[in-house]
Amino acid sequence: MVSTRTPGFSRPRGRFTGRARTPAPTLHADGPSRPGRPPRGFSSRPFPRQRGESTFPPTPDRLNPARLASLRSVQLLGCLVAAGWAAAFPLVSDLENQRLWGLIAAPSYLLAGLLCLVLPRRVAARAAAAVGLVGAVLAPLALLALTGRHQSEVMVVERSAHLLLTTGDAYLPHTAVVTDYNPYLPAMSLFGMPRQLLGDSNAFTQVAGDARIWFALAFVVCLLAAWRLLRPTRDRAPLLPLAVLTASPLIALALVVGGVDLPLIGVCCLAMALAERDRTVAAGLVLALACTLKWTAWPALPVAVLLLWRLYGRRPAARTALIAVGASLAVILPAWLRQSDALRDQVVRFPLGLTAIRTPAGSPLPGKVLAGFGPTGHSISLALVTIGAVGVAIWLLARPPVSAIAAADLLAAGLTIAFIFAPAGRFGYLGLPAVLLIWPRLAARRWSSRRPAPPRRSAAEPPLPALPRG
Repeated sequence: MVSTRTPGFSRPRGRFTGRARTPAPTLHADGPSRPGRPPRGFSSRPFPRQRGESTFPPTPDRLNPARLASLRSVQLLGCLVAAGWAAAFPLVSDLENQRLWGLIAAPSYLLAGLLCLVLPRRVAARAAAAVGLVGAVLAPLALLALTGRHQSEVMVVERSAHLLLTTGDAYLPHTAVVTDYNPYLPAMSLFGMPRQLLGDSNAFTQVAGDARIWFALAFVVCLLAAWRLLRPTRDRAPLLPLAVLTASPLIALALVVGGVDLPLIGVCCLAMALAERDRTVAAGLVLALACTLKWTAWPALPVAVLLLWRLYGRRPAARTALIAVGASLAVILPAWLRQSDALRDQVVRFPLGLTAIRTPAGSPLPGKVLAGFGPTGHSISLALVTIGAVGVAIWLLARPPVSAIAAADLLAAGLTIAFIFAPAGRFGYLGLPAVLLIWPRLAARRWSSRRPAPPRRSAAEPPLPALPRG
């Protein structure tokens, strides 16, 4: 895309930097005044960085994520941790699908670790990732999909799509059991549409119509797009890092048994990358999609808008905010007008444990433990969530993010506090902040959340060409 910014002016620095747009010094058209200087009438400064262009050099330090991941010891340790994680589920979980996943995934992780040791370095990582992907994701997912076994949220999403097609409403008006509740916003019903269109008459449609397949596809597509936006060079494919992340227990278990949070993870990562690259319209639309999937994605909107404001100024930030809010209201408002009571009870009150039927999300996180002490503990849990949200908001305003990594860190901190202290939650929810911390760093190939400056040019190097200023 061609930049519309005026050559000779530096890039707008935004609201919080304290620096305004500064014109370049005027040079005369006659000969150079001193030896070694560029001809007058031309600027030695390069063109302003075009939209989408990266100025991030690869991190040269010893803690570069790519370098650490290439060490055999790190690869072996990761496989052993994953194998232990998977082996624990047949022992501690009371859900049959999770126990089945652990029985299949644990030997696969051990085999992947063995391949990391015995195979040549150039193929060891790829072979281990392929074994982990097949053993921890593809095999158990195919087995569960063919037999129609999944966690209740998959059924809820597919039922909401059926209701939307037949009645125009995504929520049951009367709830009697826990599976009658739909704690997701209306856009989540889109992932249940393939089941309504394909049915389940044979093995192909049974698998292809499964909502988990489409959860996974949305996750992969969003992470690939975020990688392309954040990568510092063009010579590195993301297939191996994406395969390793998907095969890890962090993603594999959720993908195989439910996967409803995977689209949200991918969309939030993509929104931060688009905001850093000044793709205002695309960022607004992606944020609108996130905000119409689950209400837990709403904190991503102010974080991305403040990132745009800090980097590019008020107008891009306002444009993204208006697009995101307008598109979100266009999706949520009709459902609210038609089913306000059902939407309030099922999307807001049910996840917070304020309904007569309690949510089955019951991992022993601190908020759940506090809520178990009765109304007082439940109130303390909600108060801690509120205090944490206020603290993160103050942090966001005091130190606005300057890169996608910093924005993802802020969003991950807020979501972690919310998931830990919420009256009901699952350990699997922590996958969202974990991927927000990991994936932007892998894509940008650096640990620091600061926005690095382009490398300085040596005085002996010839100046870069620039447009003459007339």
